[in-house]
Amino acid sequence: MTGRLRITLTKSPVGYRRDQKRTVRALGLRRMNQTVELGDTPTIRGMVSKVSHLVTVEEPEGDE
Repeated sequence: MTGRLRITLTKSPVGYRRDQKRTVRALGLRRMNQTVELGDTPTIRGMVSKVSHLVTVEEPEGDE
């Protein structure tokens, strides 16, 4: 059973490479301080590590 990740865009992707901007967009983040909850999968973890300097990640408590 996979957990969840709460991902928040904390820094603007403007001025960064195009692939990083596209990764932020693919995570579902469009605006600053927007938060999305996604499943904790290897794919999502890889995307988050690629843009770790732009986002903050937390694992929500009391999910179950």
